Amino acid sequence: MGAEVLLSQSFDRGRVTGLRHAVASCAGQAGLSGSRLDDFVVAANELMTNAVRHGGGLGHVALWREAGSVVCEVSDHGRGIVDPALDHPHRPQAGEPGGWGLWLAAELTDDLRLNTSPEGTTVRISTRSS
Repeated sequence: MGAEVLLSQSFDRGRVTGLRHAVASCAGQAGLSGSRLDDFVVAANELMTNAVRHGGGLGHVALWREAGSVVCEVSDHGRGIVDPALDHPHRPQAGEPGGWGLWLAAELTDDLRLNTSPEGTTVRISTRSS
């Protein structure tokens, strides 16, 4: 059985809030609820915000249901992540200004996969639906 696409949309800074609400609605309809839904939406919002802030101001978000999970992928066309430590998110030190978004997304979901290069970054998160 293939993936069921729930959302696919390009965005800029002005669309992040509306897309956060769309992600919440689609993920809820796909079976996430309660704190699992809330955590997934916060993680997706962090990724969209990162795409705008660090990835050139534009991004693309896709959301689908696959194999009992809800999956969200956010991509941008920025310069990629140059800090190799961010390829595997760790909890930033208190007072550290960056790195919180990826770490938080990893903590709040069941899986985070990151692919980065000088042509852009794609981050995929997934959470199992109950």
